[in-house]
Amino acid sequence: MSAEFTGERVIPNLVDSNLWNEHISRYAFAARLARSRRVLDAGCGTGYGTSELSHTATSVLGIDIAADAVSYAREHYSRRNLNWLRASCTSLPLADASHDLVVAFEVIEHLTDWELLIQEARRVLAPGGQFIVSTPNKSYYAESRQLSGPNPFHEHEFEYEEFRDALTSVFPHVSLFLEDHTEGLLFQAAGSRGSAEVRIEGNEFEPRNSNFFIAVCAMSPQTGSPTFVYLPNSGNILKERGLHITRLASELHTKDTWLRESQTEHQQLVSLFRDQTAELQQRNEWARQLDEKLTAAAQRIDQLQQELAAQQQAAADLAAAYAAKVSQLEADVKARTEWALETEQRLTAELAQTCAELAQCVDLLHETESTLEARTAWAQQLDRERETLATRLSMVQASRWVRLGRTLGLGPELRNQ
Repeated sequence: MSAEFTGERVIPNLVDSNLWNEHISRYAFAARLARSRRVLDAGCGTGYGTSELSHTATSVLGIDIAADAVSYAREHYSRRNLNWLRASCTSLPLADASHDLVVAFEVIEHLTDWELLIQEARRVLAPGGQFIVSTPNKSYYAESRQLSGPNPFHEHEFEYEEFRDALTSVFPHVSLFLEDHTEGLLFQAAGSRGSAEVRIEGNEFEPRNSNFFIAVCAMSPQTGSPTFVYLPNSGNILKERGLHITRLASELHTKDTWLRESQTEHQQLVSLFRDQTAELQQRNEWARQLDEKLTAAAQRIDQLQQELAAQQQAAADLAAAYAAKVSQLEADVKARTEWALETEQRLTAELAQTCAELAQCVDLLHETESTLEARTAWAQQLDRERETLATRLSMVQASRWVRLGRTLGLGPELRNQ
């Protein structure tokens, strides 16, 4: 797996030698305290330093929150006593007192809740354990980045006193070291790999002028704080500088070529600028004329707005008059509706009464018809009886006995009525 160099994550063979040396030297500094100990590298990055510690430690665990960094470390560094874990430095998934040495190099300034890193380091340290932590000097760092601006990857940078106070608030015993790049002259016997004697001119070092701060923290007193010198494998620094000067000369030649090309491009841009200036003047004149037209149009718009306002007022007045007339008509319609309802109720009552009277008349008429029919039948019966009697009377009158009685003056006198 390949990794991308962003300017913050150190990847072997992809960074400047000075940057590499200042990072790997911290692990060399810590390796002296890692011998035969259980070591935790908090914020291990690509794992090059974790691997360096595994040469002397009993076991080393490298953790980092970046999955790609842990994958790179696992792929490139493999030893029996070396393990990797993706986790946060502010919430370590580890048991209390589980490690003898915790290192956190150039991590604390990347954390918003950086206090938790210090507290977690104390929690996982076994009795007699040590916590080694480093961070860049805020004052020096700000001065060196005046042109490029603040580091976008840093959440909190430390002055010397703030760094010291933050550590001593958790660990009662803190030994602070200053890490700086320095020049030196090396006298080494050919083929020798033995010990070295170091002589450092001057004894006073100002923290505010240092590149980095590195602290060794513990819960119990620590013995000695020897000066540690890391000499990169550069053989002859003058030769290295000569090669560097040669590279700079090549870069300067390239930049001169770029400068000539830039000057040519500049002339072209100047000519283009002049053409654009002339065109701009023409457009400014056109804009002035357009502005005059816009001013006239604005005045006309203002006039139209006034006319519109007058028409709107007239329309509002007319609408108010219409509203009043509608209100009057509604009141009139309401009154007429009430009259119509009242009339309807009255006529309905009268109609009901009339219908009741007509029904009574119909009943009387039916009763009268029944009486007439009965009387007609009775009269017809009487007529039939009268005719019968008349017939009998005629027969009686025609009787010889009756005629004889009349002749003799006997019997009743029978006459037809």
